[in-house]
Amino acid sequence: MTRHARRLVPATLLASALGAGPALAQGLDETVNQIFANSTGWFVAFIFADFPGTGFPWIVGWLVAGATVFTIYFGFVQFRAFPHSIALVRGDYSDPDDAGEVSHFQALATALSGTVGLGNIAGVAVAVGIGGPGATFWMILAGLMGMASKFTECTLGVKYRNEYEDGHVSGGPMYYMTKGFAERGIGGGKFMAVLFSIFCILGSFGGGNMFQSNQAHAQIANVVGDYPGWITGLVFAAIVFLVIIGGLKSIAQVTEKIVPFMGILYVATALVIILMNFDMIGTAFRQIILGAFTWDGAVGGATGALIQGFRRAAFSNEAGVGSAAIAHSAVRTKEPITEGFVSLLEPFIDTVVICTMTALVIIITGQLVTDPATGMFVLTEDGSMVQTLSGNSGVALTSDAFSSTFGWFRYILALAVVLFAFSTMISWSYYGLKAWTFLFGEGHKKELVFKVIFCIFTWIGAAASLGPVIDFSDAAIFAMAVVNIIALYLLMPIVKREMNSYMARLRSGEIRKFV
Repeated sequence: MTRHARRLVPATLLASALGAGPALAQGLDETVNQIFANSTGWFVAFIFADFPGTGFPWIVGWLVAGATVFTIYFGFVQFRAFPHSIALVRGDYSDPDDAGEVSHFQALATALSGTVGLGNIAGVAVAVGIGGPGATFWMILAGLMGMASKFTECTLGVKYRNEYEDGHVSGGPMYYMTKGFAERGIGGGKFMAVLFSIFCILGSFGGGNMFQSNQAHAQIANVVGDYPGWITGLVFAAIVFLVIIGGLKSIAQVTEKIVPFMGILYVATALVIILMNFDMIGTAFRQIILGAFTWDGAVGGATGALIQGFRRAAFSNEAGVGSAAIAHSAVRTKEPITEGFVSLLEPFIDTVVICTMTALVIIITGQLVTDPATGMFVLTEDGSMVQTLSGNSGVALTSDAFSSTFGWFRYILALAVVLFAFSTMISWSYYGLKAWTFLFGEGHKKELVFKVIFCIFTWIGAAASLGPVIDFSDAAIFAMAVVNIIALYLLMPIVKREMNSYMARLRSGEIRKFV
């Protein structure tokens, strides 16, 4: 997903598409940017503010703290239940007659499509480039702990979902905040649910939509040459609309094909490069371990590595944000805890596997050098050092690392960015839709209104460089986590009760395989 490659493409712009001149188009862009920067800058600055004197965003600390609490409270469930999670994804315990819309595998693929993306490609490069190889260690650790956050929120998402007569379901944090709080006699659930829904809708329009179409256009233009962004936006909007108009089943059918295909292709390419440089693997892991615990060097050594690693994991897998609970809520099951087990695989695949593969390739292929003047890790271009690592240079760094072995990989990378962006858009359209229907009610016309608005933002996103707009929507996504984790703390005893009951029945043989 998400807030990983920050620099946006210069606008070709909505006004240009409508026949206005470039100067007017640029003026419209700047006007929108200024309005949003003036009115929402305080909110963005607050959400992504650092702890004083640390360079560590408090929102990352909030997510990591929650993941740590859930890991301990549930007795390291992410490790104990891992084999059973695999069995559930295979469909070993799936009853086709259970209520729900999609299989365990489809729910996992839909949720993964919302997180696997530019963060795994560009964001990891920036994290390793700034924090050094040691950032990889902390990224893996945070990813492993985040599995417990996903487990908690997705179990609650299924337990408190709404099931309708036509077979479709609605679930997510807004439902367990209202129904779960009421069950425990806790006030404030409705207010928190409304707040979460507003943040979710805003995040779906920006970070989950406009930013994705913008970066997809950037990658296409980089391969085929510069051309108007509104063309890409129009094509993407049409395709996205055709997919999301069919509802979650249509979305799941697409994501279950795109995510495994691109994920396997990306990881397989990384594995080949790593194996071709087999003699460097030991050195790479030595750099990762030493970098994680050496208290001097690049940007504070271990401190910089820890900050960058935790930041990347939090921004990549979104554990604790609550978005994935919306997708997982639609699974076919009568046991809520089973989807909790399935969902814990999501941070493992996204962060522990895919992000780590990216980091290893960058380290092994020697794309990073140390600036002797500053001690910072930087990438090189034509023999000269570039000390500023932005999102775009992160893509370039990853591309250079892979292309050093396979010259054709930049085309694969461009395809990966486009497909990951597309899958992220259709997943976030579903997240935003469920927040929309929670606020405004269920119904085909109400859903259609949201879907049309969403596709309009897809078009605008590819054409305009609305930086502050995207910044605000990204802040909204992580504001979701503030509300969601409070709810998880208050409701985690219910999850523990569900887990203990299910595991006891599984051990006794009461729960049997269907295949």
